[in-house]
Amino acid sequence: MSDNTLETTTGELLRSFGLPWPDLNDGLFYSDVASSSDSELTLIDFYSGKYNNSAPLQGWLQRIQNGQVVFSVFLVLQISIDGIVVKESNTKLRSGSELVYHRLPWREPDAPYMLQILYEDDDMIALNKPSCLQVLPGGLFQQRTVLTQLQWWARKQTSSLASQESHPVPVHRLGRGTSGILLCAKSKLAKTRIAAYFADGTSLVGDNSDTGTLLVKRRKISKIYRALVVGIIVEDKVIIKQPIGTVRYPGVAKGLYVASPSGKPALSKVEVLERDVQGNHTLVQVEIESGRPHQIRIHLSFIGHPLLGDPLYDVGGQPKCFDSEFVDESFAQDGGYQRPTKPVPGDCGYYLHAHQLSLLHPTTNEVIKVTAPLPSNLQTRAEAGNYKS
Repeated sequence: MSDNTLETTTGELLRSFGLPWPDLNDGLFYSDVASSSDSELTLIDFYSGKYNNSAPLQGWLQRIQNGQVVFSVFLVLQISIDGIVVKESNTKLRSGSELVYHRLPWREPDAPYMLQILYEDDDMIALNKPSCLQVLPGGLFQQRTVLTQLQWWARKQTSSLASQESHPVPVHRLGRGTSGILLCAKSKLAKTRIAAYFADGTSLVGDNSDTGTLLVKRRKISKIYRALVVGIIVEDKVIIKQPIGTVRYPGVAKGLYVASPSGKPALSKVEVLERDVQGNHTLVQVEIESGRPHQIRIHLSFIGHPLLGDPLYDVGGQPKCFDSEFVDESFAQDGGYQRPTKPVPGDCGYYLHAHQLSLLHPTTNEVIKVTAPLPSNLQTRAEAGNYKS
C-alpha cells in the first residue's frame, strides 16, 4: 500500500439519501424455457422441482390452479405456456416451451431506508448501513434492500454520460442485523478489483494459518467490527481459527453456516475494549482475516460468548434450536412457505457494527480509510464521554 492516505473523519457532516418504501413491491417474475430434459415433465413436476425453495408441492398446486403463471404483465394471476393460460397441473411440457410465473406483489416487513454516505469518488461509495436493512434481494425482501435504494439514487443523479454508465452495486454483504460500512462499486473495474481483494484475503487464511506478518502485508483490504457479547472475556486478545461449514436447517435453503471441523478456514482476531462485570457483557473489537458468512457471530459464540441479543447462535457456534430434519410444509396465502417459526440468519437483535475499513484504492493505489460512527451501545465509556462533549 502507498503512503498517500485519505481518511474520513467523524467530525464531518455526512450526506444521506433514501426514499420511503411503497406499500407493496412489484412481485416476482420467473421466466423459463423448457429444455429437452424437461420434455414430458408435468407443470407441477417442473415448478415443484426447480423452485422447491419457493413453495412446497401443495403451494405450487395452489399457484397453478389459481393461474399464477403469466405471459405478460397485463395477464396477472395467469399461468401460461407459450402464451396460453394453463391451470391444469398435469399439463406436459415440450422442449422449447416458454413459461412465466408471476408471484403477486406483497408488503415486505418493515425496514429502514435512509443511508449515510461515508466516502465517495468516481469508482466507489462507502455507505453506513442501518441495522435491519437487507443488502441484496432474497426471501421476503425483494425491494426493501440497499441495492434498490442505490438504484433509485443513481437514477436521480445528473444525466451526464458518466452518471449513465455508473451503476453502484455492493461488493460484499453485511448481515441484515449488522450495521456499519458497506462498500459499493460504481464502475466495472472497481467491482472486479475490490471483489478480488475480498476473495484474496479469504484465500490467504487457508495458506497462512499462523497470523504472521506475511498475511498482514499481503492483504489489500481490512475490516474491523465492534460487537457486544454475553459474558466476560478474560483474555485481552483472542485469536479464533475455527472452520465454518453448513448444516441443514429449516427455512435456510442452502444450509445454515455453523462452526464445523470439516468447514472452510476462517480467522478472527478479537481484542477486548471494555468489560462490564455488573452487566455481564464485554465490548470487543474484531478484525476478520476471512469473510465467511456470519463469521463473527459464529466465532464469538464458538468461544462461549455469543453476541448479546443474537436470536440464532448459541455457545459452540451452533443454532439455539437445532432440528435439521424438520421442515414446515404448510404454505402461505400466495402458496409460498410460511415464515419460519425458528430463528434464521436474517433475524435482527444482536449488536454488531462494521466500524472501520481500510483498502487499496482500485485505480489510484491510495490507501482509503473509512470509519462509520459508532452506535451508543457499542462505544466505550471514554468514547461516549467524547461524543457528549
